[in-house]
Amino acid sequence: MASNSYLFTSESVTEGHPDKICDQISDAILDAILAKEARLEAQGYVAPSGIPARIADVRCACETFVTTGTVLVAGEIRTQAYVDIQKIVRDTIRRIGYTSAAYGFDADTCGVLNMIHEQSPDIAQGIDESFDVQAGRTADELDRTGAGDQGMMFGFACDETEALMPMPLYLAHGLSARLAEVRKRGTLAYLRPDGKTQVTVRYDDGVPAEVTAIVVSTQHSAEIEDMSLVKADMLEQVIAPVLEGAQIPWRDAEVFVNPTGRFVIGGPVGDTGLTGRKIIVDTYGGVGRHGGGSFSGKDCTKVDRSAAYAARWVAKNVVAAGLAKRCELQLAYAIGIARPLSIMVDTFGTGAVGDEIIERAVREVFDLRPAAIIRDLDLRRPIFEKTAAYGHFGRTDPDFTWERTDRVDELCSAVANLP
Repeated sequence: MASNSYLFTSESVTEGHPDKICDQISDAILDAILAKEARLEAQGYVAPSGIPARIADVRCACETFVTTGTVLVAGEIRTQAYVDIQKIVRDTIRRIGYTSAAYGFDADTCGVLNMIHEQSPDIAQGIDESFDVQAGRTADELDRTGAGDQGMMFGFACDETEALMPMPLYLAHGLSARLAEVRKRGTLAYLRPDGKTQVTVRYDDGVPAEVTAIVVSTQHSAEIEDMSLVKADMLEQVIAPVLEGAQIPWRDAEVFVNPTGRFVIGGPVGDTGLTGRKIIVDTYGGVGRHGGGSFSGKDCTKVDRSAAYAARWVAKNVVAAGLAKRCELQLAYAIGIARPLSIMVDTFGTGAVGDEIIERAVREVFDLRPAAIIRDLDLRRPIFEKTAAYGHFGRTDPDFTWERTDRVDELCSAVANLP
């Protein structure tokens, strides 16, 4: 073992995990509102109050809670669109796979409580017309939209995988997604929706060297009593297909499958769920820092979401440009203020040039005001439900616009031309 050697572990969860059910419901509601509002705007709809439908006016902060037999949806929403919350909730649960009382949770029989109300005008005013605009300090249209809240957001990228994501989380997500895939295909008919995965990677001198431990915990039918059968199936159908393509040794890893010996009671009947309680799974698996804000259920004026996406976009372009092997970007905002209060770049000593040079190039190439982020990443679209399971980053779906490496040439040029 190399002298500078350490272990790092990350986890993932399946779409049937109680917290992830909540994230997906919250984002499904957001998507439905965005889609309906866009249609109303295209039709020129004007509400009886005289307010026209405009997708840019949508504000959404939707939270979901699940427990045995019950879903509670609450939050603050502003929209001219009516959406059927009951139907959205049940359709989402059905898609995830909770379709029978035998699973302990059923899309058709669970209770759904809707406690959504209108967004506070005190919050709305600073987003609709930023502090600088109200004070007459700017005429720039992109300064008009203020940040939806204060806080700090982080983005991260590294060269450990093709997706420029940390290896432990990249593999853990792959295992969780594969677990859901073999369940939905019927390959392993005894599987149920709830599940978790975990991967430990040994690093030598900062480079992934081997997988040392794999944990798969999967809900299963009551008829399954022999965990050796489940372990054999997990190795053949889930672990090997994901790890064989990862270009990292794993065959000597310790493998734990349902370590307690039984996982029949799962989903909301086994554990409550809440929107935003898997923020490390959603981001970088514990690598780098996190500002604390969750993503799901929030429209793009909420910088917890949009600025975190932008920070990943920036960090990924920095690494893709060869300016660093690892890059973390921090952004900070104040509610009602358009421009970020601070921008920080940390390459952990891996930069081809100094961090301050990269930071200056980032400021030159990227406009990180909320309205500019929304424009450049095209965030006023109903694309968010699919972000709510298996990570918001490192995905190849073209709707994940923050994964593009479209500013590489501009960054390199900016760095080269800085004094």
